[in-house]
Amino acid sequence: MASSLKPGYLTADTAYGGAQNLAWLVKQKQITPHIPVFDHSTRTDGTFSRSDFTWHPDADRYTCPAGKELVQFRRAYATPRTGIGADGTCRYRASKKDCDVCELKAQCCPNDVARKIPRNVDEDARDVARALATTPGFEVACRRRKKVEMLFAHLKRILKLGRLRLRGPCGAKDEFLLAATAQNLRRLARLRPAEPQMEAMAA
Repeated sequence: MASSLKPGYLTADTAYGGAQNLAWLVKQKQITPHIPVFDHSTRTDGTFSRSDFTWHPDADRYTCPAGKELVQFRRAYATPRTGIGADGTCRYRASKKDCDVCELKAQCCPNDVARKIPRNVDEDARDVARALATTPGFEVACRRRKKVEMLFAHLKRILKLGRLRLRGPCGAKDEFLLAATAQNLRRLARLRPAEPQMEAMAA
């Protein structure tokens, strides 16, 4: 029987902050993702990043800092196109005529004839994760995640649980339970107060 338990939020590191994974959490499972977004859209060469452009979801287009529009298509096709590439990305392009006379071209696309902005089809899920990254709940979740990761690192390095040796879900459950029990016993031993005799010998 499937479990009826469902997490309210999920915390992970940036490796799990891809668009596809975030879309699965937000759209399909309705789980709050406290996960940093895996994003390389911020530029470091002094030119405008994607965040400097304004996204208009209703019009399906971007607006650049100079107020010009970046769209997918500038003419109608006999056969409608989705505009989605093989990598699941849509590309929005500015007009060459607008970029040629723009005073901000040196800050926007100095080496290209016109600016192009890629946008993943699941970018709305990534926007949800970006908004959550500024909330107090995100900071609390990250602190809790570090504590859990430390325990897993202890299991791997100290107790040598680099891999499970028992087969099947039941075997894996039993082996992990024994390892967690040993870990908890080690932690409890550190909390045990020193005996009087041992204190006298130490003195």
